[in-house]
Amino acid sequence: MMDNRSAVGSLAQEQFLTILSRDEAVARFEAALFPWARSHEVCALAESLGRTLAVDVVAPIDVPPFDRSNVDGFAVRSRDVADASEAGPVRLALNAETIACGVAPKILVGRGSATPIATGGPVPRGADAVVMIEHTEAIGDASIDLRRAASPGQFISHAGSDMARGEMLLRAGAEIGAREIGMLAACGIAEIAVVARPRVAVLSTGDELVQPGWPLEPAQIYDTNGAIVAAAVSENGGEARFCGAFPDDEAILGAAMRKALADSDMLILSGGTSKGAGDVSHRIVASLGQPGIIAHGVALKPGKPLCLAVCDGKPVVILPGFPTSAMFTFHDIVAPVLRRMAGLPPRSEAHVEATLPVRVASELGRTEFVMVALVAGEAGNLFAYPTGKGSGAITSFAQADGFISIAALADHAPAGARVDVALFTPQLRVPDLTIIGSHCTGLDLVLGPLARQGRTVRSIAVGSLGGLAAAHRRECDLAPIHLLDEASGVYNRPYLSEGLDLIEGWRRMQGIVHRAGDPRFAGLDAQGAVAAALQDETCLMVNRNQGAGTRILLDRLLAGARPDGYWNQPKSHNAVAAAVAQGRADWGMTIAPVARDYGLAFLPLMEEHYDFVVPTERMKSPAVRDFLSALESAEARGALTAAGFRPA
Repeated sequence: MMDNRSAVGSLAQEQFLTILSRDEAVARFEAALFPWARSHEVCALAESLGRTLAVDVVAPIDVPPFDRSNVDGFAVRSRDVADASEAGPVRLALNAETIACGVAPKILVGRGSATPIATGGPVPRGADAVVMIEHTEAIGDASIDLRRAASPGQFISHAGSDMARGEMLLRAGAEIGAREIGMLAACGIAEIAVVARPRVAVLSTGDELVQPGWPLEPAQIYDTNGAIVAAAVSENGGEARFCGAFPDDEAILGAAMRKALADSDMLILSGGTSKGAGDVSHRIVASLGQPGIIAHGVALKPGKPLCLAVCDGKPVVILPGFPTSAMFTFHDIVAPVLRRMAGLPPRSEAHVEATLPVRVASELGRTEFVMVALVAGEAGNLFAYPTGKGSGAITSFAQADGFISIAALADHAPAGARVDVALFTPQLRVPDLTIIGSHCTGLDLVLGPLARQGRTVRSIAVGSLGGLAAAHRRECDLAPIHLLDEASGVYNRPYLSEGLDLIEGWRRMQGIVHRAGDPRFAGLDAQGAVAAALQDETCLMVNRNQGAGTRILLDRLLAGARPDGYWNQPKSHNAVAAAVAQGRADWGMTIAPVARDYGLAFLPLMEEHYDFVVPTERMKSPAVRDFLSALESAEARGALTAAGFRPA
């Protein structure tokens, strides 16, 4: 008769003969399983979200299928209006039809004529441009005057400009999201071939297990692993089928495991991996097929009892019984294998650590979540810049990579703190070019060509002083600034220190804006307008954020005064103009192009230099070189000039 010590020793030898490292266990498991022969199935487009494309998809039609208007206005021949201007408007006769969405045009746009057209309407024959209705004036019912020239193709999306017939839309292996569904729907594709989800049978083992909803008897526990594992399978591309919980009876459990494996592509059990006398799962697995158990015992904490097997080409996994251990090992080892079987990309880390470069105030008594954008500093260190705290700030959310939390008992997160960033998406994409500093509408005119070249750009508006500090800390590639040194009367260069270079950008006129016709500013220049506003307690100003070059100019004009509206501090020129145009303020300071766009009266004050500070070591980086090329291009210089800026 074998004594207890002999029995224990025999059982110990049967199991855990070799404890493998995590990497070796994974390598053995994957080598025995892959390559995996994926099967395909046809799926309705509406049901394809999250699936993996099985075949390449080519556009069967042009999108849009016809030339269409991007604005409400008039379809014209660009030659007819090439010389149109405010001083010399061009008059065109109106054709006797109006083109709306879904209406096929019938009348040719001949010389000297125009056809009213709505956004999305098909462009009629003869027309090669569309002018916005805002740039025209009706002359009776039969003609219009145009006061702005139109270039060929203006406000027209040509047939196939989005997707061209025969163009490769999506390649096999692409994960289908909302954008991909939109592309396929635009081409009229209703069904697509996708990789079939691996069918995964989930079993729980243990005499003590009871399913939720049933009463517990003494020494029983609820089966949590069944629900948790099945949900995790679904999250990672599998089609989970929970088969129930089974007792530690070799005959009953063995029959259930064999049936489940025969009907599925993968079998996952939880419990029964350690060497208790009642744990029989691993003995059954050893008889299910070749090569059988690959690893039984992995150097993980938690998770040492993990059992990995491949039985006649199908993976079999026995997870530890404790839920924490089961989920740790599932997500660390099983999920990557399951996603590969489903044709899905690996899951990336959902949290990253970063440094908070600025102090973030918070409200005591409430846990606060702050959205942040991540930028890369020296040696790849990440910095988390707050993107705004407004609850309705859509762009703050769109520009953010994730969020940090500030505890309810803290009134701020200090600058320099190391913070945990919860990412919105598993994939962290640090942009090619990071711009931190002053805001200017002209910047988009230069960045457009970079985006078309495939460069990703992130622009964070923190003001000139904030941008200069970011450049000193090497947190950005470019820092736009417009800072006047009062002692020398020189813009920007006096603020450079060793290790920082300056790229000249453009000149822009700063001035005071007010609504046209406001008698309080009649006949006054910028300084006079400010003086008059300070004498009128009902005259409400709008300021700019601290650290902005515009704010510095304003403070000089105010000479210590703090009129009503001083603490209204938006972060952009557009926000200032909008406040005045909408009557929420009566005056403020912004740049001439923005004033023009908002239809405001503009009193010029000073032409300032909007330049770019660059850390010297980044001058030769590919992204900065591409920015320089774009800045010096005829396209950008022309666009800046047309917008009211003066390129340096």
